[in-house]
Amino acid sequence: MSGARFKLQAIVAASFFVLAALCQLSGSASAQDVGLPGPSVPTMATMPPSSSETPPGTTMAVPTPTVGAGITDEHYHLGPGDKLRVTVFGEDDLSGEFIVDGSGQVQLPLVGQVKAAGLTIHEFAKEADAAFENGYLKDPKISVEVENYRPFFIMGEVNKPGEYPYENGLTILGAIALAGGYTYRADDDDVYIRHAGSTKEVVLPADSTTKIAPGDIVRIAERLF
Repeated sequence: MSGARFKLQAIVAASFFVLAALCQLSGSASAQDVGLPGPSVPTMATMPPSSSETPPGTTMAVPTPTVGAGITDEHYHLGPGDKLRVTVFGEDDLSGEFIVDGSGQVQLPLVGQVKAAGLTIHEFAKEADAAFENGYLKDPKISVEVENYRPFFIMGEVNKPGEYPYENGLTILGAIALAGGYTYRADDDDVYIRHAGSTKEVVLPADSTTKIAPGDIVRIAERLF
């Protein structure tokens, strides 16, 4: 009798463990069905896009191309030493870079010399247009840009007096810096400037309000004491 009772107890115990295992499996399945917290698994909807992919609806920024252009100051008057780019549309052989010579003329292909000194770029373009239209081209289209301004000159109490290339927007402080700065004897309060085409100097303050123009002659005086 004791042996049969022992077997019955073993069977009951085994059945209990089986039932307990089944209940545990059933509970795990139910937890997943109702969305109980568990380890998150990335899905296709939540995966971040790779660096080489663009999310739908996103506009990619396209870099704006940089276009080189010459100086087109409408109020600037041309003078000897200015380098111009003249473009005759549809006529590459007639286009190119040209220098205003010492007499104030520009030597253009086919038409020869065309007056430039004292004219704005638009006025010169009209002169060139008329020259090409006079027996050479029918209804020419011409554009003009200043590639390089004529140089300016600085003398007196600076470390490196001489001729320097003009830069658009140049002030007297920039001009003095190009010339190596003041000497120890320099008057740094005022400057003397003779503009191109003038025979008289004007006295101006030596600060950022004083602008330099192409062809200017700048003089830095010696201080009195």
